[in-house]
Amino acid sequence: MSEYLITFLGIYFLCLFKFIAGPLLGYAAGFGLWEIVAVTVSGMMTSVVLFSFLGEWFKKNWVLITRKKSKKFSKKTRSIIKVWHKFGVWGIAFLTPVILTPIGGTVVLTSFGIDKKKILIAMLISSLFWATLFGLSIEKLLEIPFLKKMWT
Repeated sequence: MSEYLITFLGIYFLCLFKFIAGPLLGYAAGFGLWEIVAVTVSGMMTSVVLFSFLGEWFKKNWVLITRKKSKKFSKKTRSIIKVWHKFGVWGIAFLTPVILTPIGGTVVLTSFGIDKKKILIAMLISSLFWATLFGLSIEKLLEIPFLKKMWT
């Protein structure tokens, strides 16, 4: 039981930062679909909750810490703004597990001034969708020659 708990907590910790770690490592650990979904969603949602409430503070203090004069509109920020204008909260939430990180997507939504409850709901639905999809298809994804070569 302790080995299982350590494995679960290790995967959970990685899911705080990278969503795809849950399905990949959960599959490697021999977890079933619901265990993969549980560890992945719980890891992502922990980040979302933390950064929803700390997002403004983090944004203000991160700018002070880095003090690097960067362009306000880089290629990345332009892409995020395009998604925002076209799809709103749901577009950012939908892309967060796949393209952005849980922290990145939450900070983006927080910086747009979105209500915390709306962020939490959108991110929960998105993480449930992607965790289930990846959990169901991880075996098939790892049969792709490029990914299979990386995995073995």
